Amino acid sequence: MKNTIEGFGELVFGLPVMEARLSGPTFEALKKTIETGSMLDASIADEVAEAMMIWAMEKGATHYTHWFQPLTGSTAEKHDAFIFPDFKDGVVTNFSGDELIQGEPDASSFPSGGLRATFEARGYTGWDPTSPAFIKYDAAGAATLTIPTVFCGYNGEALDKKTPLLRSMKVLSEQTIRLGKLFGIDCGETMAKATLGAEQEYFLIDLELVAERPDILQTGRTLFGKGASKHQQLDDHYFGSIKPRVAAFMAELDAELWKSGVPAKTRHNEVCPAQFEIAPVFETLNVSVDHNMITMEILKVTAENHGFACLLHEKPFAAVNGSGKHNNWSITGPDGKNWLKPGDNPHENAKFMTIVVALMKAVDTHADLLRASVASAGNDHRLGANEAPPAVVSIFLGDQLTDIIEQIEGGGANSSQDGGDIHLGVDLLPKLPRGNTDRNRTSPFAFVGNRFEFRAVGSNQNPAGANIVLNTIVAEAFDYICTKVEASVAGGQEFNAALQDVLAEIIKEHKRILFNGDGYTDDWLEEAAKRGLPNLVTTEEALEVLATQKAKDVFSKYGVLTNEELESRYNTYVEGYETIIGIEASTALDIARTMIVPAAVTAITEYSAVPAVAGICGEISSLLEKTVAGIAALEAAEGPAAEIAAMNELRASVDALEALVPADLWPLPTYSEMLGV
Repeated sequence: MKNTIEGFGELVFGLPVMEARLSGPTFEALKKTIETGSMLDASIADEVAEAMMIWAMEKGATHYTHWFQPLTGSTAEKHDAFIFPDFKDGVVTNFSGDELIQGEPDASSFPSGGLRATFEARGYTGWDPTSPAFIKYDAAGAATLTIPTVFCGYNGEALDKKTPLLRSMKVLSEQTIRLGKLFGIDCGETMAKATLGAEQEYFLIDLELVAERPDILQTGRTLFGKGASKHQQLDDHYFGSIKPRVAAFMAELDAELWKSGVPAKTRHNEVCPAQFEIAPVFETLNVSVDHNMITMEILKVTAENHGFACLLHEKPFAAVNGSGKHNNWSITGPDGKNWLKPGDNPHENAKFMTIVVALMKAVDTHADLLRASVASAGNDHRLGANEAPPAVVSIFLGDQLTDIIEQIEGGGANSSQDGGDIHLGVDLLPKLPRGNTDRNRTSPFAFVGNRFEFRAVGSNQNPAGANIVLNTIVAEAFDYICTKVEASVAGGQEFNAALQDVLAEIIKEHKRILFNGDGYTDDWLEEAAKRGLPNLVTTEEALEVLATQKAKDVFSKYGVLTNEELESRYNTYVEGYETIIGIEASTALDIARTMIVPAAVTAITEYSAVPAVAGICGEISSLLEKTVAGIAALEAAEGPAAEIAAMNELRASVDALEALVPADLWPLPTYSEMLGV
């Protein structure tokens, strides 16, 4: 039975609204652009723009905005009213096709990484018709028609994250269609599409407590804080009963997301107290990215309505779980089927295994580039600990697929390990069918039944970056396989034999990327080093990959990023990383000087009058000396590495002080207070 949730998509100018408000020919032309990626017919733009404006004004909108994703990692918008002078001392409402298709927001202060000088202010936004426009309400209730767009410079160079994402989707579609034709699948103009389901983890902390934490306000994370005696050790928060205040927040969150067309499906408590997760249904990749950016914004706004601050930093609290954005990626072929779902016959499974082997090649060849795509100051604190994958990128396939891979390498797959049934040992419960692979939560890149889950993406990151890389490197692997097989078949070799030869060759070269064990262990790190897998622990190391010739070659070959555009990303991300570390260092110094030192001095003064606590007084005095020395060391530190090391030393003495200074004197809300939501 098909039921519609009341209000779902009511704020979205999607296909149902278009069909009801556009003429038949215009609707069919726009629908074709959306579904096939064909060139937009500019002649229909005026009709679409007028219908969009009338619909938006019925929803209360007075303004529209071209909504884009600059290299800051967030979204940007400039609002323009639907008015035009009537030259009779009044105005009329108007929204033209030209205004819909292209805007000129200036936006000269966004980072460009050297693509343009400060005086080169002209920037253009261009409508992305494949991602639906929507209505966004601000805190005062004012409505704005929000139109997803790309953002580029005067000379057409990409200044955003969406432009290369759309380019990468296009090249992946082209190579997927080419691969499909080898398997006898030709669906005319229909595109192949990458799909994404982006799980989003987050923390909810009481707003009043956050207001007393300058570090959270300035940096999104706690720079100081002694661990709570009880936090996540008992795993009792994970999937636990949702507290009423949080449940009320989640109910409003879902309602707001559904109205905006975001198919939010799953909500639950995460491992750490005050940590939660929301996950959507799979969508076409660029729409899913847009929806994730909408989700992050609505999370913050809705949290404030309930007296919470929503923290999206990858590691807001030390020594407990950080937050990720699990990137569930798959491919829908031109036949409309998920090509990462094992098939029901040998032909379909040959296609499925071809894609798995292509991913082996892609991830092994460009493991460093995948790591660079998730590099950030926040993610450096998260990767490799507490439910996050290590910085070493590997692939988990599970026993059954690994067995088939080994058979292909040896000359052909003739059998498969039977998944069997899981016997629960309780007669009242039925048998549950066993999946063809278990889950491996320590793997950065794991096959989970009908998709690959790239778990290294940080919670605060725009998922476009990781998917630009993933689409491009998989397209390169498909290109390699198609080129080899096409040449062999043209030379007279039978298709299946040619395919077997290519897959066996790739497996032999790239099987080192497969690892089904525990990615958290030191043994794995040693084994990974023996295999020659890169271990880029810090953002500084990882970002250097973007400056390599190998990275330039793969992006430029497929037209995803020019060398200049890639260099601009490298420059932007390096500068951003250094700036973030500098802000953290400055904030840590301010807190230590003006809050921690005075509290310690007061505690020493009070304790010095009580002989019975002379020992504690001495400990506080010793730690105060270390804190003052730590302040001096941080002041003298130059560069991110030195600043991070100095901040860690300063934190150690401050957190030790927190354990000794009386609670009524300690100037910061504690972990116990903040995680007790």
